Amino acid sequence: MKPIAGIISAAVLGIALLTSPTIAQAAAPDYVALGDSYASGVGTRSYITSSGSCKRSTLSYPYLDAARIGATLTSVACSGARVADVTANQLGPLNSGIEFVTVQVGGNDAGFSSVITECAKPAWLANCDGAINTAQATINNTLPSRLNGLYATIRSRASVAKVVTVGYPRLFNGTDCNAGTFFSAAEMTRLNQTADLLNAKVAASASAAGFTFVNPTSAFTGHAVCGSPEWINGLSNPVTESYHPNTTGQQGFANLVDDHLN
Repeated sequence: MKPIAGIISAAVLGIALLTSPTIAQAAAPDYVALGDSYASGVGTRSYITSSGSCKRSTLSYPYLDAARIGATLTSVACSGARVADVTANQLGPLNSGIEFVTVQVGGNDAGFSSVITECAKPAWLANCDGAINTAQATINNTLPSRLNGLYATIRSRASVAKVVTVGYPRLFNGTDCNAGTFFSAAEMTRLNQTADLLNAKVAASASAAGFTFVNPTSAFTGHAVCGSPEWINGLSNPVTESYHPNTTGQQGFANLVDDHLN
């Protein structure tokens, strides 16, 4: 028979093991989502009321992926955000305890929304090539230094986080099926090339910072505007929903991104 003292010691040890924080279930990882309308979820038509004009959606890939990996999400992504807006307004939640960060920004710096609006007009009324040329010049000459600065600041604040940068899909499959838009085949090709250029610059800056880059181009092939099924809205009502991923498109992004949240 064990001595009473031994029995008591074993019982105390058992209680200690059960209540010890090292034995208890690990805390949920902290995940911060940064970026623009693609990251906030514009295009899903369902938004968190308190997010206001930022139009954050629980159907966006950060929310979908946070649920998949059991993370506690803070999404500060905001419709219309440029790199400077992310730097000025979205980095508050970052700290040395954050495990995961996603960031998707750059499209607004290139003026993609204005370019699409210009190119959607009839040829006689538009200067699509001029708009694309201006966007490409910005992507080549201005955007890289902006991204480098943002990524360095993210790393300084979230020193141990796994940071995943997310690119942009091509918007067109080569067919314009929307009444009210007048994209030519050549214009759609150049717009897709501009998306590729944007991704190349984001990828280069991400690599220099030691971040992971997720390129959605292949996954969205066949699913762009007028695709089957369509993952990106064409011209929509309200117009702000146009040329953004719908709920299926956000699921597509979630499938790409969650592979890197580990």
